[in-house]
Amino acid sequence: MAFELPPLPYSTNALAERGMCQETLELHHGKHHLAYVTALNGFVEKNDALKGKTLEEIVRFTYGKEDLAPVFNNAGQHWNHILFWQAMSPTEGGKIPGALEKKLTEDFGGVAQFKEAFKAAAVSQFGSGWAWLVLGHDGRLKVTKTPNGSNPLATGEGVALLGCDVWEHSYYLDFRNRRPDYVQNWLDRIANYEFAAAKLAAA
Repeated sequence: MAFELPPLPYSTNALAERGMCQETLELHHGKHHLAYVTALNGFVEKNDALKGKTLEEIVRFTYGKEDLAPVFNNAGQHWNHILFWQAMSPTEGGKIPGALEKKLTEDFGGVAQFKEAFKAAAVSQFGSGWAWLVLGHDGRLKVTKTPNGSNPLATGEGVALLGCDVWEHSYYLDFRNRRPDYVQNWLDRIANYEFAAAKLAAA
């Protein structure tokens, strides 16, 4: 069964008023994400060890294996983007539910401190990569970052609740080279904390 590009959970112009224009979403989802899916399917077709595996199994199986790095990069990016689209909302963006706010305050000292830590991780990720809000194995929330197509599923750091893409194609049309402004806007106006809260509750 070939992997497929999931549809966006909103229209391509739904986030425009919140700082992510239609062209960004069209290129990011319709070109970049699709390219990862297409490449991944090509790799799976040629490798019997990958056939029949779920996306999560492929990410874990290929992580850290030099000969399978191209597979990992595309599988990781497919997994990352599936979460990324859900981690944004045109209606609830920036609104933090009470239970999650309480947990952020417990583990970071407050919402402002969480955003500061998340932004620091996102901005300090050299080159392409991701910033994450993760529920660690100790039951505490933490912020992490990963290069390129890596993610907390691969590294085993815990359950990813939110992931912010800091590859330049995520923000260049809207913010040019101002990654800090993109991340701040993403946290304040786009991030789907309802989604993060639901994942936290499920975990």
